[in-house]
Amino acid sequence: MQDRPSPFPIGRTEFVVMMAAMMSMNALAIDVMLPALGAMAIDLQVASENSRQYVVSLFILGMGIGAIAYGPLADRYGRRPVLLYTLTGYVICSLLCVIVDDYTQFLVIRFVQGLFSASMFVLANSIVRDRYEGDAMASLMSTISMIFMIVPIIAPSIGQLILAFADWHAIFLLLVALSSMLWVWIWVRLPETLRETDRRPLSMASLRSGWGQILSNRNALCYVLGSGLVMSALFGFIASAQQVMYEYFGAGDHFGALFACVAGGMAVSNFTNARIVELYGARVVSHFALFAFIGFALINFALMATDMLILPVFIGLLGGSMAMVGFIGANFSSIAMQPYGHIAGTASSVQTFIRTVIAAVAGALIGQQFDGTPMPMIAGFLFCGLAALLVLLIGEKGKLLRRHNPPGTPPAPVA
Repeated sequence: MQDRPSPFPIGRTEFVVMMAAMMSMNALAIDVMLPALGAMAIDLQVASENSRQYVVSLFILGMGIGAIAYGPLADRYGRRPVLLYTLTGYVICSLLCVIVDDYTQFLVIRFVQGLFSASMFVLANSIVRDRYEGDAMASLMSTISMIFMIVPIIAPSIGQLILAFADWHAIFLLLVALSSMLWVWIWVRLPETLRETDRRPLSMASLRSGWGQILSNRNALCYVLGSGLVMSALFGFIASAQQVMYEYFGAGDHFGALFACVAGGMAVSNFTNARIVELYGARVVSHFALFAFIGFALINFALMATDMLILPVFIGLLGGSMAMVGFIGANFSSIAMQPYGHIAGTASSVQTFIRTVIAAVAGALIGQQFDGTPMPMIAGFLFCGLAALLVLLIGEKGKLLRRHNPPGTPPAPVA
């Protein structure tokens, strides 16, 4: 699969939408099938109710583990060829999920699909970092995330709509169609963004050097760990949301709409963040958001512990928490990537690996604690928020809410 450079540079609007589409394939492979987990469990003869969560958690774990490889490969061979090969693997795995009828085999394929899917988030980060840095990167990532967030908002409703006319296999056919279209779009329109001078040899010495730089930067590493902890709460919600809404609140018929209300908070915050982050700075915005995240979780926990929690309040507080995740995610990621413009691929790869493996494992543990009530999910939000705050205090030496780079720092676009 030879790399064919585009004869024209891609425009900013198309660039943003394309990066959002790449990231959306990960969310779509998770959220669109949430309403179908019960039907999958019946057809594939899943014995334990909580075991159905593995359809989600193993995909996420694959994303985390796969991330470690794609940065070094992309720093050596370029972003485009690695992206096109892995997107091909994503399409093939989607097809295999339609064919297989054994649950163990199905889970293996989902894990492998996650391995391939990891490239899209890693390389989207790398491609954006190739062109922008600092608060300008945080602003652009928020714009990308704002568009990307449309997918988790509507995906469960799409899944419910598909189930009204077909069985759950049709969901994977949708993934085949959309990922194939994305492959063609990238092949035709995306130019290579890696400078020739920034290509790195694929050797153990080069990898040790890159990993050493990344793991030795305490401040950047703490932002990666903090992001992973906040994402753990998000993945814990995704893993057990179907059971909480269907079994505890008895709101299965409204699952898509309720999920959209919760996820909608992230879309609103990304829209807002894109407009305020260059004014106030990524650190100030994200630190305030983390305090608010903990506050929402604490209120939810107190109401649940006193048996005063009702569905509208639960959804409102959860939506508030998710809105804070929108402020935290793009900003923490941009801060963590700031020192690594010269090794953006490797940095994105290692950071995504750490972040996603933490989130996948901790999120799965939160989901597996489901006991018929939302308490394990709510407690997971509170614990993860407090742990992220502790890590952040270590990284910033106890001094939060400070801006490190001055307002007006220009972006660093690549010609």
